[in-house]
Amino acid sequence: MSIPVTESAKARARDFIDNEKQFHLGFLPTEQSNPITATLEEDFRRSTLAGVQCLQRGDRQIPITMRHVFASGRFRRLVDAMAAAVTGPKGRIIFSGCGATGRLSILLESMWRDFFHRRAAELTPDEIALADRSASIMTGGDFALIRSVEFFEDYAEGGRRQAEALGVGEGDAFVAITEGGETSSVLGTLKYAAENGARCFLVFNNPADILRARLDRCREAIDDPRVTVIDLYCGSMSVAGSTRMQATSSEQLLCSCALEAALCRVLPRFAGEAAADCTLAFENLLSALESGPGRRMLVDAVEFEKGVYEKGGRITYIADRCMLDLFTDNTERAPTFMIPPLRSRREAGLPQSWAFVKNPLHPTAECWSEMMRRHPRCLEFTSEDARSLKMPRSFIDNPPRIAYDDLVTYMIGCEPSPERIDGFARAAAVTLRFDDDPPEFVSAAAKLAAAWPERVDFKFAFPIAGSPLQVWRHLAVKLAFNCLSTGTMAAMGRIAGNWMSWVSVSNKKLIDRGIRLLVELGGAGYAEAAEMLFAAVDWIAARDWSGREEPSPIQVALGELRGRRA
Repeated sequence: MSIPVTESAKARARDFIDNEKQFHLGFLPTEQSNPITATLEEDFRRSTLAGVQCLQRGDRQIPITMRHVFASGRFRRLVDAMAAAVTGPKGRIIFSGCGATGRLSILLESMWRDFFHRRAAELTPDEIALADRSASIMTGGDFALIRSVEFFEDYAEGGRRQAEALGVGEGDAFVAITEGGETSSVLGTLKYAAENGARCFLVFNNPADILRARLDRCREAIDDPRVTVIDLYCGSMSVAGSTRMQATSSEQLLCSCALEAALCRVLPRFAGEAAADCTLAFENLLSALESGPGRRMLVDAVEFEKGVYEKGGRITYIADRCMLDLFTDNTERAPTFMIPPLRSRREAGLPQSWAFVKNPLHPTAECWSEMMRRHPRCLEFTSEDARSLKMPRSFIDNPPRIAYDDLVTYMIGCEPSPERIDGFARAAAVTLRFDDDPPEFVSAAAKLAAAWPERVDFKFAFPIAGSPLQVWRHLAVKLAFNCLSTGTMAAMGRIAGNWMSWVSVSNKKLIDRGIRLLVELGGAGYAEAAEMLFAAVDWIAARDWSGREEPSPIQVALGELRGRRA
């Protein structure tokens, strides 16, 4: 195989190098290779257990940072602002994010709302009404929960418009969450919130001084006196650039603990259920996942999924209370490892996603609202919207279908799913189980799973601490499935060293990440790597991949570079 580097590829590479410097992010620790997991590919070749142990090392970086953050005045100000918003006449606690942090924002809102649903019998009508005092903004709207809405993150004005549509303003506590600290759309929501009188916080996972020195959009946000900056820098990711891992985990830990502290200040009779020391509680959770039973649970799950996928099979998760957490993981697998995205009933001609999630208790339309504890907030995005944001011509000519009517075509409810069973050599239903599952879920899950030829449970092998917002249950699922999904892909050879080598290059940040991978693993300079990446994109686009899996441009370019240097 020889890939020609055309003049077109060279021109696009030069344009990216010269004109997109704000997206050259290799200086950020979250984008760099972590030396403590440098042997990840090799460890998974040795054994699944060795690979799981390597992946888990990165999570131990989190409590070192978080102990200081939880003791800081910034954390107290965050809790104060949240409590003041809820006790004020009209304020809300609003979270804003994109990609993994957008899904986290939806999760945080749903955790707040779910408390008032689960504990309604213990609350007065006025207290139950506090459920509506939380909201979230997901770049691209709630549709992006189930399928990544790529390219939206590059547009600050799009974020401003979503914040305006939600009516963000005075009385609100506004928390902008961006893994690396640089996402344009999230910073756009933050700027709108600050200009309109909200009490604003910016949460990210890179050293603030580096962001401020190198990126204009970050400097503007960090220097804004109306914004309290909470820097959670805890080192590079277990997999280079995979900010859905330690970056988002630390942000989930911070925001969920702050949200619970605010709840307990407003409703102090529940304070005894919350952890007295959040860092210690998190360390205890890490220890449980690293224990013999915890690691055996993860090893077995990785080996089971790998076995199913290597036979061309499909897995369908069955869940209720942590369904949103599983959707976050499932959605993020597609762009991260270039596997088929979740498929709707309109897309019968597309391949089935490797994993999917269903709820055994509710039909699809009802399930979407039950999962979020509110009606989904989607965008009616038009060609004119794309034109006004100066998006690429492809978005103007064919705007993405991300409205509510599109969302509910993803059949996540209790309806039968023969399309995930018939014609596959292996098809498995995996039920997410906890010790305190209600009998109606257990019965309904067993009934739904009966249609699959293979049926297993994913049940936590250790007790999980309780809390009003179920903080530790949600974190347990996140940490476990970060390890499970990433470990499965590593075991299947979709990681090179500790880099994601099977990844889409669907936005500017991912283009830069792909180029830097080629520099580190392919022995090329940045300019040569950029040219080869764009050449690989063209080479793939010029071929018919019907009936075959389309490769990652990064894998193609890496193979070409290594071949030239052999």
